[in-house]
Amino acid sequence: MNYSDTLEYLFNSLPMYQRIGGAAYKANLNNTVALMDELNHPYKNFPTVHIAGTNGKGSVSHMLASAFQEAGYKTGLYTSPHLVDFRERIKINGECVSEDFVIDFVAKNRTFFQKLEPSFFEMTVAMAFSYFEQNKVDIAIIEVGMGGRLDSTNLISPILSVITNIDFDHTQFLGNSIEDIAYEKAGIIKNNTAVIIGEKDEKSLKVFKDKAKTSNSDLILAEENCQIGTISEDIFELNLSAKIENRTYNIISPLAAWFQKINIRTALSALDYINKNSSFKLSKENIEAGFKNVIKNTGIYGRWQKISTSPTIICDAGHNAHSLKNLKQNFKKLKYNKLHLVLGFANDKDVNNILNYFPKNANYYFCKASVQRAMSEKDLLEIASKKGINSKGFETVPDAIKNAMEKSKNENIIYIGGSFFVVADALEYFKNHNN
Repeated sequence: MNYSDTLEYLFNSLPMYQRIGGAAYKANLNNTVALMDELNHPYKNFPTVHIAGTNGKGSVSHMLASAFQEAGYKTGLYTSPHLVDFRERIKINGECVSEDFVIDFVAKNRTFFQKLEPSFFEMTVAMAFSYFEQNKVDIAIIEVGMGGRLDSTNLISPILSVITNIDFDHTQFLGNSIEDIAYEKAGIIKNNTAVIIGEKDEKSLKVFKDKAKTSNSDLILAEENCQIGTISEDIFELNLSAKIENRTYNIISPLAAWFQKINIRTALSALDYINKNSSFKLSKENIEAGFKNVIKNTGIYGRWQKISTSPTIICDAGHNAHSLKNLKQNFKKLKYNKLHLVLGFANDKDVNNILNYFPKNANYYFCKASVQRAMSEKDLLEIASKKGINSKGFETVPDAIKNAMEKSKNENIIYIGGSFFVVADALEYFKNHNN
């Protein structure tokens, strides 16, 4: 098989949550254990940092990886989902896994896959761990896919666990209360392994404290450990001062949505702990450069990402109430004559509630992303109509973008979001449109 054939096999033969939703979810680790047995447990041959949370885990993962790269460490990074290219999920020092490795890994293990019938995510985790082992990474930053306790990444024994925050998302799998969801996320807390908690919430904190106590694990609250102050703030760049004990950092970040302050605080607390409690050493300059160069070092996409300036086009993958509530603060800071919102959502989201977080005085362009899980533009129009939102519907994301651009002037802003899938389609469109 060539690379295209391999992707065809992966996307269409293995159950994929990104495509079909709940049917791909496995509520146990049986397949992952079997895969690791078959591959001789590659994850045991490199140290890891494990990151879970409802929102922000991708940003924190990329920040940590960037800092380790600046310190000269060969750094693996596993994240999900991908936006444009499958290989985005598995990187070393910002470089995507090679096509040859993907082809060879699938070819070598295809017979076993057909026997085991793993999900797409289970297979991808196995591929990442094998790639990191083969390339002898110094450390790997591992982002949880969903939840934590039963996530395929949860076989690792990290040097540090991080839980960014807890809010309602994937409730059909993780539970309908904050405590239930926190219990699933707390599953990544390992015996005698510290955990950083990014945002303090009394309901979830009790769950985390109980788990940390039974695991004999130190629990560190980032907001008590690290003080953040704003030096200057542009809509597309943050300049912050941060202090942990007697060490002060000047952080400049191109991930500029205001809530990235919380993710920066979480990542700083994690790096501070690792510096003090492991053989890894990152200087103040390494850490500051890691935040400043996070996009260049890791290729992170879709986080308040500016695509163009005439008109200004912004993509953001925020897709649940918590992330969009935070984004609402950024909308208030935008200066424009007219705001155009290109939006689409997965069919398991509470769109009626989510739409409350978007400005009402905007032009709405609802669209359907190119995955089975996407809600149809017709259903979105019906929901919007009941809320008194004047909008148009489009069968594809590119159609919606083109229409918004036709209606926009240079002093307007186009925001594209609501779903990773919408942002993925948008980035693919701009990639092809600009080439």
